[in-house]
Amino acid sequence: MKTFNLTIRLLAAIVVLSLTAFHGDVRADDQAALAQAAQNPVANMISLPLQNNTNFGVGPGDDTQNILNIQPVIPVSLSDNWNLITRTIAPVIYQPEMVPGTGSEFGLGDINATLFFSPAKPGKLIWGLGPAFSFPTATDDVLGTDKWSAGPSVVALTINGPWVIGGLASNLWSYAGDDDRADVNQFLFQYFINYNMADGWYLSSAPIITANWEADSGNQWTIPFGGGVGKIFKIGKQAMNAQMQAFYNVEKPDGGADWSLRLQLQFLFPK
Repeated sequence: MKTFNLTIRLLAAIVVLSLTAFHGDVRADDQAALAQAAQNPVANMISLPLQNNTNFGVGPGDDTQNILNIQPVIPVSLSDNWNLITRTIAPVIYQPEMVPGTGSEFGLGDINATLFFSPAKPGKLIWGLGPAFSFPTATDDVLGTDKWSAGPSVVALTINGPWVIGGLASNLWSYAGDDDRADVNQFLFQYFINYNMADGWYLSSAPIITANWEADSGNQWTIPFGGGVGKIFKIGKQAMNAQMQAFYNVEKPDGGADWSLRLQLQFLFPK
C-alpha cells in the first residue's frame, strides 16, 4: 500500500509541476509538431509514456485501484513506404481486496504488445493495422488472466489544423493458458479528440471503452466519459508531454470503478 500511495503522489507531483511550472524553450512550430506526434499512436517517433490510472469506488468496499502503465513506443522503418510501430504496455497494479479475507495485491499484470504496420507517408487519413498480443506475465492470479491471447488491432486518425481526431480498436481472444481460468474475449475501443492551443497547451478526451464478451449482458461494458488538459514542454533538452484527464463511468460491470483519474508523463524523442 505504501508503494501504491508513493506511486500516485510522485506521478501526480511530476504532472502537476509539469503543467504549471516548466516552460522550457520550445518554438511554437516545434510545439505544434510535437503535440501532433504525441497524440498520434502511429507517429514515427520514439516515446515513453508513463500513464497512471487511479480508479475510485472499486469492489464491495468502494476501494481504490491503481494501474501504472509503462508504455514504450518504438517505430521501425521497414522500407521507404512502410513503418512498423511497436506499442507495449506493462501494467504495475495495486488491486484492492475484492473478496473479503483475500487481501490486496500489488505487482505486474499481463503485458500487452501491439504491432502496427503503417504507411511511412500517409495522406489525410493516417492509419495502422496489425496484431495485438497479451502475455500471462502477472505476478498473482488476481492481477491477470493466466491466458495467452491475440487478435487484430486498427488505428485511424486525421489531423486538421489544431484538431487531432481518431480512434483505436482491438479484440483479443485467448488461445492457450490455464484451462481452469475463464476464456478471454475482450474488446477495446479508444477514441481521442485533441484540440491544440498556444504555448503547447491542448484539450483532450481519450476514454478507453471495453467490453468483456464472456460476461453476462449486464456486466460486459465499461464506458467512461470525460477529458482533461495537457501541455508540451521541455526540461533542458528533453521534450515532454504531461496531461491530466478524469472520467466518469456511465456504464460499468458490478464492482467496477465509479470514476477514474489519469495522470500521464510522456518522454518524447523526435528525430
